[in-house]
Amino acid sequence: MYSDKFGRLMLGLCSRKPTSVVRSPAGRSAFSWTSVCKQRTLWLQRSDCLEVQQHVLPCQISSARSASQTTVDPNEVKRFQSLASKWWDERGEFAALHSMNDLRVPFIRDNLLNMHRGRQPGKPLAGLKILDVGCGGGLLTEPLGRLGADVLGIDPVADSIGTAQLHSSCDPDLRERVRYRACTLEELSAEGEGGEEEEEGAGRFDAIVASEVVEHLADLETFAFCCNHVLKPDGSLFITTINKTNLSYALGIVAAEQLLRIVPSGTHDWEKFISPVELERLLESNGFSVQSVRGMMYNPVSGSWSWTDSTAINYALHAVKLREEPQPDRAEADSPDPEYQAHVAAAHN
Repeated sequence: MYSDKFGRLMLGLCSRKPTSVVRSPAGRSAFSWTSVCKQRTLWLQRSDCLEVQQHVLPCQISSARSASQTTVDPNEVKRFQSLASKWWDERGEFAALHSMNDLRVPFIRDNLLNMHRGRQPGKPLAGLKILDVGCGGGLLTEPLGRLGADVLGIDPVADSIGTAQLHSSCDPDLRERVRYRACTLEELSAEGEGGEEEEEGAGRFDAIVASEVVEHLADLETFAFCCNHVLKPDGSLFITTINKTNLSYALGIVAAEQLLRIVPSGTHDWEKFISPVELERLLESNGFSVQSVRGMMYNPVSGSWSWTDSTAINYALHAVKLREEPQPDRAEADSPDPEYQAHVAAAHN
């Protein structure tokens, strides 16, 4: 019965054209990212509402979501609080996330290996520090730790962190490499401010993972801003999420939540879904360059995921934090070019 319903909902999917994603040139930022971010922070603090002003900086442009300066949606926290003990039930509410590891773990591993050469075969991610944002019970945190990475999983739901800690404590191989904290991304990002350098403060991570998270956040501007802040230059950001299309509503909400009961009803809000183009635009305005976007497809009959050319429903994205262009010293910037001075002197002789 479920397969028949799913088959009817899938009609027309194969004939859909893949969603094209605009690629930006892999160039450097032409402005000081630090100064831009400082101005953006002041702007957010002084604004009571989001109105696009004339001559605003790129990262000040508001999206459809309000800049609440917190990524946490209280309703989402309440919802996941009730599910905190069920993370490791491979046939329960999070079964699709368990099977998604077949795609997302290699996606993260292979892209990091392309960025960081000379890794050891047994533990290919050894020496890399990864932040797993919205880690839940540690479904993705643990396999990344087993690949050798030092992984910090954070989540605002304390009970989920408790579940993650309990589960990882059973594996001696993870005790030295996997840690968890009940906190938000913005709280972590604020550490090390005021001259104190904290272990997990600014510019400390080689990679950030936010898998099936951004569609639950209250403010994506704050999310992107904080990701840039805690990443090292050339650090990687990995996101998997759901596109905002009619098809994603039909399959991601109507089918997955109401008909097939793959996930609990009310898990997703279609208004929070975001297209690859919109997400790329947001990330680029916050100092990232998107490297790749790949479509993902879930088969509820087999319970497995596969890559697809279409990003109409689920997709995975890899972006890299751009390095800042060094800004000239003020005195140096104000001084005339020596070659120009010589040219002027020769013209007067």
